[in-house]
Amino acid sequence: MSDTQKLAKNSPLSHVVNVIVGCLIGLAEMVPGVSGGTVALVTGIYERAIRNGDALLHAVRTAVFDRQNFKQAAAKVEWVFLASIGAGMVGTVLALSGVMHRFVEFSPQTSRALFLGMVAVSLIVPIKMIDKQDFAKNRFAAMALFLIAAVAIFFLTGITSAEKPNPPLIIIFGAAAIAVCALVLPGISGSFILLSMGLYQPVIGAVSERNMVVIAVFVLGAMTGLALFIKTLKFLITNYHTLTMMTMAGFMLGSLRALWPWQDDSTGLLPPSNDIGWLFGMMALGGIIAGGIMVLERFTDKTGTVASTN
Repeated sequence: MSDTQKLAKNSPLSHVVNVIVGCLIGLAEMVPGVSGGTVALVTGIYERAIRNGDALLHAVRTAVFDRQNFKQAAAKVEWVFLASIGAGMVGTVLALSGVMHRFVEFSPQTSRALFLGMVAVSLIVPIKMIDKQDFAKNRFAAMALFLIAAVAIFFLTGITSAEKPNPPLIIIFGAAAIAVCALVLPGISGSFILLSMGLYQPVIGAVSERNMVVIAVFVLGAMTGLALFIKTLKFLITNYHTLTMMTMAGFMLGSLRALWPWQDDSTGLLPPSNDIGWLFGMMALGGIIAGGIMVLERFTDKTGTVASTN
């Protein structure tokens, strides 16, 4: 990285961009079928976020079990970067949970069409991150993982469960630990995982109503799941980058099933039948939005920093 890029990495503009990205991730995580991990990939912060998440977890463990080395471990964490992303995410969830809850509930076809366009166009992102020479050497394994991931998520997103109006807190904890994995896996929607468990409405309702007990239990479960999962993902990205990116592309492709606008009450897929022009227009709008985000990423280096335009 050049000196100019290093300066841009910590510039006020880069922090503003990271807050905006955090807002987009938070918005995505509230919508069934849309993945915050996909947003992180499209905006160019994905690998940097995974690396910093792992460094943060290491710093926390060091603070508990090896305090004399805590300062050294903490120095490896980009605190401002994480704070910017986190502030955008949390602020958006708190501010818009009620709005998104109503949008998804009362305009399901429109919301699915919009997000289908966004995710479909975003498929190009993990594919662009693949090293061509490495892919040539591992093309059969890469294509196999791509297809397996796509088929698995296609069928997973067809599973639904009846809503549980007052779920026990232990169920909330466990669901959060599972759903948070979607935060770091493009193509897998944490909200859809909650929906498939029958917990989406109770959780988003608790956030909208500021039910602090449910929110605290959910956050604790999410932190537990993240701590268990993120190191594994970092290992895969570091050692099997091409195979991991192809798998993520498969996840994203399979997730399009959940976003098809025409579905019955059991998430069965139906042919286009009503409001065809409007819904395809929303798909196009979603694609334009995703394309705009990718244009923004052109001014961002691969670690999520604002690149020099000189």
